[in-house]
Amino acid sequence: MIVEIEIIPAGRLPRLDDRPVEKRIGLIILATDHTTEVDFQRMVAGDRIGVYVSRIHYANPVTPENLLKMQPSLTEGAALILPDEALDAIVYSCTSASVAIGDRNIEAAIHTAKPGVPVVTPTAAAVTALKALGARRISVLTPYTIETSRPMADYFGELGFAIDRFTCLGLTDDRQMARIAPDEIVAFARQALAPQSDALFISCTAVRAAEVADRIEAEIGKPVVTSNLATAWACLRLCGDDRARSELGQLMTKPYRRLRSW
Repeated sequence: MIVEIEIIPAGRLPRLDDRPVEKRIGLIILATDHTTEVDFQRMVAGDRIGVYVSRIHYANPVTPENLLKMQPSLTEGAALILPDEALDAIVYSCTSASVAIGDRNIEAAIHTAKPGVPVVTPTAAAVTALKALGARRISVLTPYTIETSRPMADYFGELGFAIDRFTCLGLTDDRQMARIAPDEIVAFARQALAPQSDALFISCTAVRAAEVADRIEAEIGKPVVTSNLATAWACLRLCGDDRARSELGQLMTKPYRRLRSW
């Protein structure tokens, strides 16, 4: 026997907050990305800040040609993050593609879908971070091949940094880059730093370098900037979170002054 359950209307509509979460960060990440979401949940997301993700198509290997193929997907990727709602910042989370496509072009593509939102790229965030740390001479460690690393060396050189040492690991698959063991990242970072450098930059949003940045700094005695550490720092500061979190590395103790690399 079926008993009909009486359903009672509440009598009024509920009061709505302006936003479910006070601040909103959008992430555009590669379909193959294992690391960015994890890093942002650990470093950025919280009671005040929500992180919302859109994935776009990407096919390995990591080459300048394949990286450029993502540019047409950026507008759609941005549009799919909370459609018709404002964001406090949006990140395109690929360092080598940010060099290949260009910071300016990435911002223009994202603004087509999300006008006026601050756009953060790992490259522009890294430049801002290095300047916040007072670094003029840098060493760089990438997981890429020489072919993919060369444009990055040119990018930092053209922005006025002296590159004392540039080391690349020769990988071509970003899924392998995500699997580099943390202890190996620390070991390669030690080797990558030139003694005269002011700081070390570790490139690639796939590499789990942000989680060991403090360990590396303790071993090399110099500040460390990683792709995800730089974008997380930029996003926190854009959301008004100015806490000094030294356990995440020296960068997270610094104020943020947004700079353009173009």
